[in-house]
Amino acid sequence: MLTFNSKKQLSQFLAEDIGKGDITSKLLPKKKVSVRIISRESAIIAGAAYAKEIFRLKGCNVKILKKDGSKIKQNQTIMTITGNAGSILTCERTALNLLARMSGIATQTDALVKKIPKKTKLYATRKTAPGLRYFDKEAVEIGGGKKHRLTLDEMVMIKDNHIAVGNSLLSLIKNAKKKYKTFEVEVENTSDAVLAASEGASIIMLDNFTPTQIKKTIRVLKKQKLRNKVMLEASGGINSKNISKYGQTGVDIISVGSITNSVKGIDMSLEI
Repeated sequence: MLTFNSKKQLSQFLAEDIGKGDITSKLLPKKKVSVRIISRESAIIAGAAYAKEIFRLKGCNVKILKKDGSKIKQNQTIMTITGNAGSILTCERTALNLLARMSGIATQTDALVKKIPKKTKLYATRKTAPGLRYFDKEAVEIGGGKKHRLTLDEMVMIKDNHIAVGNSLLSLIKNAKKKYKTFEVEVENTSDAVLAASEGASIIMLDNFTPTQIKKTIRVLKKQKLRNKVMLEASGGINSKNISKYGQTGVDIISVGSITNSVKGIDMSLEI
């Protein structure tokens, strides 16, 4: 979604690439051309609106043929751009980089979502490239996932290093409950999961649990009538090879850092 802040960031991305000026494109005659951006592989498109905005910043006209969330096949056209040749080429790499990265994230997210039950939601993490978090998480949502926290002020999440600095997990939970109705706690064993659930945690992240350990923890929570009071999140070491097993455990959320921190961009090109 184009917002004031996202427009500002897009302008900064373009300015970063241009520097003091695109001295190569300035050698070209002032000539109006029509170009198209195509995908060299099948993908889920994400970032088309942002790519359009980048070209628009230099006065180009853009027609999007494949909107965000669309499935595209090899060599299909995503958008066409008309404008001054120099202006288009100045924007080319910035637009392609963002479009390829976001489409890669959306495509990877879509593939993982298809491997888990519909009731289990796939979440992004904060493992994103600095400056690109908004766009990375937008791409996850376009691919069928959820954003989780965008910034640290959205929700309390008590993690292992917080516990190491604080007096105890219990004291941190009690402090959180004084100020916030919703908060998440990361745990590394079943007993801490039970403690967090009994003390009113909204979400419990089962960090680096195996599917077997998760099933055991759920059984214990059910036995103590705590399972229905919390949402359970599986996180740590989850990938395309094992995500199906995690989806079968009965957790509510699966968070995967690799969809944003190990992105394989989609091969795209701009053709005049």
